[in-house]
Amino acid sequence: MRDLLAALRARLRALGETEETCGTVEIVIAEALNNIVEHAYGGTGGEIALDMARETGGLCCILRDRGHPLPGLRLPEGTAPPAVTPRESLPEGGFGWFLIRALTERLDYARADGENRLTLHFGPGTGPDLRR
Repeated sequence: MRDLLAALRARLRALGETEETCGTVEIVIAEALNNIVEHAYGGTGGEIALDMARETGGLCCILRDRGHPLPGLRLPEGTAPPAVTPRESLPEGGFGWFLIRALTERLDYARADGENRLTLHFGPGTGPDLRR
């Protein structure tokens, strides 16, 4: 996965994206890839395709896989970590969808012909805004 993320960052730089945007997109894609590997494929492995394109006012990334569909064919809500919980008491995971939602402008999910398709839209000047 590191090689893919390095290639993603290089492609974003080639498109003229700022370091902040590169970092944000990299975090989101890494979280989404981890979810696909862990949940869609159940750790057994499988192919994942990443397409990326400019769109009016931002960037669009599409991840496609043939793993298990999302439960209920719906994107998880994502829950923010509790603000006053000591770090050592926090669970190891579970906040990925919160990060993905907070760092993207819009998300779309579809399942068709045995394929999951997660579309992530990043607006201009995409950067961290964890207030959502």
